[in-house]
Amino acid sequence: MKRNVDRFPDDFSYLITLHEFKNLKSQFVTSSYGGKRKPPRVFTEQGVAMLSSVLNSSLAIKVNIEIMRVFVQLRRLLATPGEIVEQLQKLSDAVQLHDHEIRQIAEVLRQMMAAPPPREMGFHTLRKKAGGPPK
Repeated sequence: MKRNVDRFPDDFSYLITLHEFKNLKSQFVTSSYGGKRKPPRVFTEQGVAMLSSVLNSSLAIKVNIEIMRVFVQLRRLLATPGEIVEQLQKLSDAVQLHDHEIRQIAEVLRQMMAAPPPREMGFHTLRKKAGGPPK
C-alpha cells in the first residue's frame, strides 16, 4: 500500500485507535515486548477491492475473493431488514413468554419454601359452648 499511495485515498484505509489496537493485542495475546508497536491500517470495503488489484500472490487473491464474498453476504443481510426485524420480534416475544413462565415458577417455589404456620402442640380439650353440653 505504501508503494501505491495514489490508489488508497483516506476513505479506503485508516489507522485504528490506540484503544482498538490494545484490544486487538489482548485478543491475540501479543506479548508486550514483541510484535507490532504501532496501530495497523485497516481497510474499508473499497480499500479491500483496491487491494485485489495491487496484490498478486495466489494467496492474496484467494483471501480477497473470500473477503469480497463476505461483503456481498453482508449486503444481502442489510438489504432485508424486514426479515431481521421479524426474527428479533420473535426472539423478543419468546423471551417475554419465558420471563412470565419463570416468574410463575419462582412464585411457586417461594410458596413451597415458605415456613408452614406453627402448629399447636399438646393435648387439647373441646371447649364447652355457652348454654350447651360439650361436644
